[in-house]
Amino acid sequence: MQLTEDQIYALAPDEASKKAGRDLANPAKWVSKGISEEALWGECQGSGSKPYQTQVDLGAIAFKCSCPSRKFPCKHGLGLMLLCEREPGLFAKSTMPAWVSDWINKRAEKEEKKVEKAAEKSVDENAQAKRVQAREQKVSAGIAELMVWIKDIVRGGILTIPEKTPAYWDNMARRMVDAQASGLAGMVRNLGATNFWNDGWQSGFIDKLLQLYLIAEGYNNIQNIDPDLQQDLRTVIGFTTNQEELRAQTGVSDTWLVIGKESRDEQQLTIEQNWLYGLKTNSYALVLQFTVKGQFPPLNFSPGMYLDATLVYFPSALPYRAIVKDYNIIRQIDNVNIKTFTGWQQVAGYETILNSRLPFRSEMPLVIASLTPVFYQKQWWLQDSEGCLCKISASYTNIWQLIAISGGDPVNMAVIGRENEYRPIGVWHQNNYKSI
Repeated sequence: MQLTEDQIYALAPDEASKKAGRDLANPAKWVSKGISEEALWGECQGSGSKPYQTQVDLGAIAFKCSCPSRKFPCKHGLGLMLLCEREPGLFAKSTMPAWVSDWINKRAEKEEKKVEKAAEKSVDENAQAKRVQAREQKVSAGIAELMVWIKDIVRGGILTIPEKTPAYWDNMARRMVDAQASGLAGMVRNLGATNFWNDGWQSGFIDKLLQLYLIAEGYNNIQNIDPDLQQDLRTVIGFTTNQEELRAQTGVSDTWLVIGKESRDEQQLTIEQNWLYGLKTNSYALVLQFTVKGQFPPLNFSPGMYLDATLVYFPSALPYRAIVKDYNIIRQIDNVNIKTFTGWQQVAGYETILNSRLPFRSEMPLVIASLTPVFYQKQWWLQDSEGCLCKISASYTNIWQLIAISGGDPVNMAVIGRENEYRPIGVWHQNNYKSI
């Protein structure tokens, strides 16, 4: 087993599954069990006459179980992995039974077919060029309407903005969807989601409005800017990049630590963000996964996991988002040397450089040395070793977990955010990384 107990628990879909999985990490619950290089399996006696057949693909950390649960992983998969992590001597290395090998082989065949299908896919270049041109015309028309809308807001002032109805924001967001500019639609919705009850909401609102204007104006002048920045504009607006072409590139090979993971639901999709840190290159990467709600993502990473992996970054003036070309999960590494920022002054200088390269960049992770959570002027801050403060995001809900892990002492911390607001996602405690 390459995963620690904490990393296995991080795979659980909810707290109930964690508890049920913990209860099933008991040898008495399992009729049979085994392990090979490729898979882990076991038969768990349930209430029926036949035991549930549970199996785990150890290469991709994927699960299958004959139980009726729709959770991924189910409690049986979690229980089996926990038992193997706690008592590996109970799992004799052996040949996979047919019900396991059939599943593993089918998964391998499915991946091979995906590769073959991508290689065989022919492209009608003329038809593709026409589709691209038609979409660009739609986007340009939508942006022209968006610019009028933004200027109307500026002309009228923002004092009455809190009085706007949800339809005001929704109508423009829908117009951006019709214009095939889904990224701009999301930014408009984000504007409307501003908490107008908060003191100082005006500053954050204007920042987001200016960013929206900057992107729209940038697209109107896209032919006059750097090619990488052109790609950033197209991406944030909603144009996609061919990932098979990316996968054919060389990529960046490193030992990567998964420092954070978050997911959110948008309509029928689940969007998962995985933040990685390269131990040799000192690089950060964001791996996004989009799955239909309720389905299991292709990559199953958990914070604290170490990967020997090759990542390929999307074209960008500030390479950050990436795809995983290949990877192997490796055992936890002790005494890892992480390059940290010394404090908020150094972070401010670094962010100035980032903003000059990509003014409309998204929030990004950083690792900062010796941060302490402090309560000051009715809100929580992160204080560095020089006494400088940076605000913790108002939406952050794990402050007491952070204090419990750190004991209120300075700790090296992974945070995510931008400029004047960050939220902690993990700390180094006794040389081990703990996600929050």
